[in-house]
Amino acid sequence: MAPWLFVALWSTGFVVAHYATEDAGPLTFLTVRLAGAGILLWLAALALHAPRIDRTQVRWAAIAGVGMNALYLGGVFVAIHLGLPTGLSSLITGIHPVVTSVAGRWVLRERLRRLQWIGIALGLLGVVAVVVDRLHAHSGAVTAGALVAMGVSVVGMSAGTIVQRSRGASMPLLRGTSVQFLTSAIVLAFGAVLNEHWRFHPTARLWASLGWATLVLSIASVLIMLMLLQRQAAARVSSLFFLVPALSTIEGAILFSEHVGAIVVIGLVVSLAGVFLTTRQPATKST
Repeated sequence: MAPWLFVALWSTGFVVAHYATEDAGPLTFLTVRLAGAGILLWLAALALHAPRIDRTQVRWAAIAGVGMNALYLGGVFVAIHLGLPTGLSSLITGIHPVVTSVAGRWVLRERLRRLQWIGIALGLLGVVAVVVDRLHAHSGAVTAGALVAMGVSVVGMSAGTIVQRSRGASMPLLRGTSVQFLTSAIVLAFGAVLNEHWRFHPTARLWASLGWATLVLSIASVLIMLMLLQRQAAARVSSLFFLVPALSTIEGAILFSEHVGAIVVIGLVVSLAGVFLTTRQPATKST
C-alpha cells in the first residue's frame, strides 16, 4: 500500500501551496517548513538511536535534497504564487518521470522491460492529455515566469531522484532525510530574504498549511518515497507521479472550483494503466 499512500498524500501538496502562498512568500514558507521537518527528524533520530550518517553520505544527501526539495518545491510554489492553477502545476511536474526514466537508463544502467517503456509512454500520454485541457481552460493564467519555475522544478526533481538512487541507497533514512531538509532550508532562506524580505503573516490558514506540509508531506510522504527508492528502480518510483496530476486536478475542482472535464478522467485512466505496467513485477516461472 506504500506507493498508493504516497500518491494520495503527495497530491495534496499542490493544494497546500495554493493556501500557503496567500499569507507567506513561497520561499519563506518552504524555508520554515523544511527547517521544522529537518529538526523534528533529527530529534526523532536521536530519540530512537537511529544509525549515524558519515561525511560522504552527508554530501550526497545534501545534493539530492537540494534537487528534490529546494528546486522541486521552490519551483512549484513560485509558479503557483505567480498564478499558475494548482491542477496545471501538478500536471507539468508529471513530466519528470519520463526525464528520470531516460536519465536512469544511461546514468544508473537501469534496464526497463518493453512493457515498462509502454507504461511510461501511457503515463506521459495521460499527463499530456490533461495538460492540453488545462492550458486551454487557463491560458490567461500561464506566464513565462511560471513556466520557467516549473521547468526548474522538473529538472530538480529528476536530478535529485537520480542522485538519491545512485548515491543514497545506503543513506540512514532519518538522519539523511534531516540533512536533505536542513540543507534545502538554508538554500531557500537566501531567496526568501533577498526576494521576499521574509514575508510571513501568521494566520490560522497558514499554520494549518504549515502543519500539514511539515508532518504529512515533508515527513510522512518523503520518508515513504525514499524508502521506495531504496528498494525499487528510480523509473518505477517516479512513474507514481503520473497519478498525481489528475488527483490534484480533482482536488482543485473540489476546493477551488477548477473545471474538470472528460479529458481529465480519461487522462487519469490512461495514467493508471501506465503506472500499472511500469510498476508491475514480472511473473516468475514456477518450478
